[in-house]
Amino acid sequence: MKHEAHLGRDTWIVRLACLPGTAAQLAGDLSRRPDTQYIDLVSGGSEVVCAMTPRTRQDRDQAFLDRLQPARGATSVSASCILRTFYGGSLGWLRKINALTQAQEAALRAPIDPDGALVALDDLDEALLAALHRDGRATLAELQGETGQSESVVTRRLQRLRGCGALYFAVEYDHEPLGRGVEAMLWLTVPPSRVAAVGQAVATHPEVRFAAAVTGRANLALSVLCRTTDELYFYLTERLGSLPGIAAMETSLILRRIKTLG
Repeated sequence: MKHEAHLGRDTWIVRLACLPGTAAQLAGDLSRRPDTQYIDLVSGGSEVVCAMTPRTRQDRDQAFLDRLQPARGATSVSASCILRTFYGGSLGWLRKINALTQAQEAALRAPIDPDGALVALDDLDEALLAALHRDGRATLAELQGETGQSESVVTRRLQRLRGCGALYFAVEYDHEPLGRGVEAMLWLTVPPSRVAAVGQAVATHPEVRFAAAVTGRANLALSVLCRTTDELYFYLTERLGSLPGIAAMETSLILRRIKTLG
């Protein structure tokens, strides 16, 4: 998978309110877009939530101003830009349940570029990433066929992209067999002076698989996993309720995931 932050691309969480009976079709339409991931049906099937990473500012403007507005069945569209991720990434919640050994986690973890330099991609890089986006298990021979380059050139490019963190392994898994059948999106509103403190606090909670500061009416977005709705209630009222500074909270249960990373 591409590490979008290394490419200088912002990720947005897009919420689309839908007419009755149209959410599944709308989610299916969005799933065919190459710039979308983590598409969910929420709120009793009346809302679609997805992450979107436009490649360029022009793509972003076209998506938000032109293409999404008349989207089939959508009655309103809101987009929140992710400003700072407090928890998440390619391994995410698996770390909190010790699902992998240290060696396995080290093999999957994306290297960290010490100077945080942005990566400039050329046409060959884009072709390799597009091929891996379609099939993350593509062999060197298949990547050669896609790009017309020799095995040695493809290998060097993959090593460079992996070494700078632009290309990494992401683990997809079904959380229900792991005992977490209830997933929800939470939107928290906190004073600006408390955003970092609350974000860092929720990042340590075992229920939280993703936490980020975002733009919009709510300034923190969380994805949480719980065993039951009663456990979710306890998390909302006791764990979150005990944190100082949370002024408002919106909770949306995720009914079905339509698309993951790819």
